[in-house]
Amino acid sequence: MGVRFLAMNTADLRLPVDVPSTALFTDHYELTMLQAALKAGTADRRSVFEVFTRRLPDGRRYGVVAGTGRVLDAVENFRFDEDVLRFLRERGVVDDTTLQWLADYRFGGDVWGYPEGEVYFPGSPVMRVEGSFAECVLLETVILSILNHDSAIAAAASRMSSAAAGRPLIEMGARRTHELAAVAAARAAYIGGFATTSDLAAGFRYNIPTVGTSAHAFTLLHDRERDAFQAQVDALGRDTTLLVDTYDVAEAVRAAVEVAGPGLGAVRIDSGDLLLVAHRVRQQLDELGARDTKIVVTSDLDEYAIASLAAAPVDAYGVGTQLVTGSGHPTASMVYKLVARAESAEPDAPLKPVAKKSSGGKTSVGGRKWAARRLDADGVAEAEVVGTGPVPAELADRQLLVQLVKGGEVVAREPLDVVRDRHAAARAGLPLSATQLSRGEAVLPTEYVHGPSGS
Repeated sequence: MGVRFLAMNTADLRLPVDVPSTALFTDHYELTMLQAALKAGTADRRSVFEVFTRRLPDGRRYGVVAGTGRVLDAVENFRFDEDVLRFLRERGVVDDTTLQWLADYRFGGDVWGYPEGEVYFPGSPVMRVEGSFAECVLLETVILSILNHDSAIAAAASRMSSAAAGRPLIEMGARRTHELAAVAAARAAYIGGFATTSDLAAGFRYNIPTVGTSAHAFTLLHDRERDAFQAQVDALGRDTTLLVDTYDVAEAVRAAVEVAGPGLGAVRIDSGDLLLVAHRVRQQLDELGARDTKIVVTSDLDEYAIASLAAAPVDAYGVGTQLVTGSGHPTASMVYKLVARAESAEPDAPLKPVAKKSSGGKTSVGGRKWAARRLDADGVAEAEVVGTGPVPAELADRQLLVQLVKGGEVVAREPLDVVRDRHAAARAGLPLSATQLSRGEAVLPTEYVHGPSGS
């Protein structure tokens, strides 16, 4: 597959200096399961958990793996320090024996997964966590919390990026979601194809380019719109972007060019019939000699609105609410399921496939799985193949899972730009129908290959 990972110092990724423990980003029952397993003597059984989704959100053709880098950070910082242990003790969440076990907790297992930025389909084992039952079960909630959120945002961003057809996209949803979710959303949007973010915390933490100029409040602050434009140009230069829809758009465009000259960087339109207004503004700018001045549009855009502006003279889009809410699908509906476990705590005990078999569409497939993407004669993806047991020879060089953590140590950190480029390549390798916005099924079928019992 040619997956590329770079060995990097943590500081190179601009991670926060003092990262708090992630141990309480979990559900109460993860710890009560641990206590019961310790008491029963089953906590040390070697286990395999897998993250997958049974279906894509309605109408989506593919999913996008995002949040892997954040998962690695969370696993590294999953530590039960004194404050955390005190909280658990005071609340009576678990007994003293379990608290003693938690005090020494360090994940020492292995994690495999689809490389971040890769696409996935129903049943794809996007992450596999291996180790003792005790150490693996504790990570369920935090892994799902990150992957479900980030993958949903990245999928929406990818659809918007495809609809934009090469025009830049600005992520500007920080004021529409939780302040920490906004940072994660900006990261996921960048993976999905957005060029910049308005969120400075995302820029600081993940080195994403940041942009921004002014809002309507800045225009309203001044006695005249022209005064606001002059102040902004004086402070930020002629290459700035002036917001022209506070009052009358035509008058604002005329004033903007008079103040900044034909070298004005851009104008932003945030209301009205964007298709019609964009055409009128483009014509007016050209008539005023500002032929190189760009037009940026905002105003509650989603992928459908962006696609509807394909024929408009728009140079960039700013997207907020619809992006950070996953454009109607705020979760990827991933689950974390035990698929294999040893029959005893002995190190060499064989793994036994296990799976939930209840009715209601919540069944799963047991066994430790591999995944590969089969290509057609033209090199275009034609199926997602998921199996247990030996990998067929013809798929050996098309395997998707790579090792992320080995013996508790992260082995696969990589810059965000590498992840972003990977997603663009993965999407380009799908059938053309993958980028259609009309409702449809997953663009690739998932085929299962079952190996011998015990795989």
